[in-house]
Amino acid sequence: MFDGTRLHSAYLYGSIPRGTATPGVSDLDIQLALHHEPIEADRADAEAVEAALDDAFPQINGVGILLTSTRALLSELGRHDAGFFIACLCTPLLGPDLAEQLPRYRPTPLLARETNGDLAHVLERWRPRAAEAGTDADRRALSRVVARRIVRTGFTLIMPRWGGWTSDLDESAELFGHYYPQRAEQMRFAAAIGRIPSADPAVLNTLIDDLGLWLAIEYTAVHGEKSPRP
Repeated sequence: MFDGTRLHSAYLYGSIPRGTATPGVSDLDIQLALHHEPIEADRADAEAVEAALDDAFPQINGVGILLTSTRALLSELGRHDAGFFIACLCTPLLGPDLAEQLPRYRPTPLLARETNGDLAHVLERWRPRAAEAGTDADRRALSRVVARRIVRTGFTLIMPRWGGWTSDLDESAELFGHYYPQRAEQMRFAAAIGRIPSADPAVLNTLIDDLGLWLAIEYTAVHGEKSPRP
């Protein structure tokens, strides 16, 4: 697994460190910062850890491990994206906290653009995945990913106007609804799917090609597009 030559630090995020998790419903979200760029062996080890934790603890409904290099997290582009995530939305678990090397953040349009200003490109990747999802398990897994990303993008759309940040899906949806009441019910629905995913293909279609498409257009109009990554 991950030893000291590979792992720099580990972080928790989501409902478990916030203390709002529901046993048997909520998943366990982990961010690992590696000394080097992630390779296939790292991803294979992460998948093994995910499976082992999921099997051992019925209290959690799935495990997700993100792998990112310290270089990417501290880079000029990364510091307003994954770096912000580490510093403001994650709880340190193991190793030196990278937040000490990152700036003090404010909820600016720049931060909004560099966190979620690429939704239009993400939608293009989701559409073929939705079409190819052949089982209920595949559709549930994808609906969770899609719904959570849409809710978080909806929140960062209004983040500079609200003047703060949160990673709670329900709170994000409610705050979004204050600024976009015509889409409030859809965003609440997305938050619900983010917690309890659906195998219904119509749910994916609605999230991607209705709410998601509108959100991508509105986001670009308000904040612009995310800077291209290598």
